[in-house]
Amino acid sequence: MKENLTFAWIASWFALVGQLAFFIVVALFTGEWRYVMWSLLVSLSVGVPNMIRTWQAQKKANARKIYEQGEGSV
Repeated sequence: MKENLTFAWIASWFALVGQLAFFIVVALFTGEWRYVMWSLLVSLSVGVPNMIRTWQAQKKANARKIYEQGEGSV
């Protein structure tokens, strides 16, 4: 099964930055800055672990690709 790491990176960045940006816009319109505080907590608690998992999967995929290229040239 092929992993779609591009989608994983997009989802991770959206969870980390996009969600926070959305709630900053909401806070600007409503004047309720508590939205930003709560979205920051959620964004960090969801976004950071997803970024770490995606980074590890990317490292593993790159290592696998290098290993496969090395096997073919021997």
